[in-house]
Amino acid sequence: MRKWKWEVNLVAHSAKEHYRQIFNRRTPGEVRTLANIKRFMECLSGDAAFKSALSENVDNPRSVTARYGIEVDPMEMLPLWHSSYRKFYRTPECKSWPLAVTWREYMDEMVRHRDILRDQGNMSVASPRFHAWRERQMRRCDDVLGSSAKSITHPVIAFELSEGCTGGCWFCGLSAGRFKGFFEYSKGHAHLWRGVVGVAREMFGSAASTGFCYCATDPMDNPDYDRFLFDYYQITGTLPQTTTAMPLKDLALTKRVLELFKRYRCVTNRFSVLSTAQLNQIHAIFSPEELMGVELVLQGKEMRSSKAFAGRARKEKLSAVKNGDATMESESDHSTIACVSGFLVNMPRRRVQLVTPVPASGRWPLGYRIVDERFFGTSDEFRDEVQSMIDDHMHESPPPNRPIRFRGDLQYEPKRHHFLLRSCHIEYQVPDNAASSVGDLIAGGRCTASELVAQIVTDGASAIAVADELDQLHLRGLLEEDLDERLAWRSGEGTT
Repeated sequence: MRKWKWEVNLVAHSAKEHYRQIFNRRTPGEVRTLANIKRFMECLSGDAAFKSALSENVDNPRSVTARYGIEVDPMEMLPLWHSSYRKFYRTPECKSWPLAVTWREYMDEMVRHRDILRDQGNMSVASPRFHAWRERQMRRCDDVLGSSAKSITHPVIAFELSEGCTGGCWFCGLSAGRFKGFFEYSKGHAHLWRGVVGVAREMFGSAASTGFCYCATDPMDNPDYDRFLFDYYQITGTLPQTTTAMPLKDLALTKRVLELFKRYRCVTNRFSVLSTAQLNQIHAIFSPEELMGVELVLQGKEMRSSKAFAGRARKEKLSAVKNGDATMESESDHSTIACVSGFLVNMPRRRVQLVTPVPASGRWPLGYRIVDERFFGTSDEFRDEVQSMIDDHMHESPPPNRPIRFRGDLQYEPKRHHFLLRSCHIEYQVPDNAASSVGDLIAGGRCTASELVAQIVTDGASAIAVADELDQLHLRGLLEEDLDERLAWRSGEGTT
């Protein structure tokens, strides 16, 4: 268990510029080599026949890659695939296999880019209260989601340009509903869209560039998707990431999206690959270079990829356990695919929700908490509703008249002059020198913040000192904010 440590991250430079340099600092030949290594790794993970052929041709693996049209020599990257050499991957000896070093350097750059994307959401100047709220959610997620929290970049806004999804993926972590239509790029819709994105840019500053245009939808269900993307780029200066499980549904649309990437290069896109057959189709249609800006997320059942214990995958597992077809083993940290700590906007319904990731549960089975939701008809109404939610939920201090208690996942242990709070991953040590223990009163969960301060002050403590202690607990995300049952029951997601 690691100790909690306060850290302030500063954005060294924009995520967009960092991402572009990953490619621009390499020659065309080096990018081509990297693209072929990437294809090799995709086949290795997603095609059992490819992996079997390698094992049968250990002395001549080049014959296998040649058959698959992969223009690299596996002998120059043995630590990436050969069981006897994997131990050398992150050691000085790895330099003996230059292509393995090339891949390692690229992957390290991509991880660094992910971290910069997280920092890109900084709104300390543009929207200080939203910024502080998002920081609290990030600290909470780092605590409750464990290792999987590192991959969450907490975009401040996301848009859905359709209602439901045609994909029907069995593992959908967001349980996307039945497809009911898309938000077409008509004159009126385009005006509203540009107005809403403009409001986001005005209110959130450069953090609006963290947004994307899908959630429990698939971008390829909207034939005008690339037009919305281009508007987003014109307004924010950044082209949002595209993730689709149907890259071959509308091939012309997919190619237009990839052309936008080639032109602006802001972030890697993602194709969710549902089977080895689909992987082979994608490889047949797109060259390694064309997919250099696309991460292939291998989701097929035969690909042995782990699925988040959320949405349909969670429902299927619970059903299997109930029917005696499976056992409920302890689930990993991978308990949500949600990533937004901010506003989720559904354009067809003109709905805006304030959301943040949580481990999927009976209360929040989709792996995100809905803090509030509103509806709008114009961009001005969108601004008003967003500001209202900021005012109602993004408090600088614990609200005085609401119950004050520790997060439900924390274990409280009183000590002399301090108390401990423990989660599955972090231990917090908090000074507590008042005659009546602040920790005991919060752990009891029977008073509001103002009642707590009044009781501690009656016992002789300084009101300023107590208020500061509560503010620090609030700032660290240790106090429960999920106190309103109404939204969960209204959406039919109450605990059952």
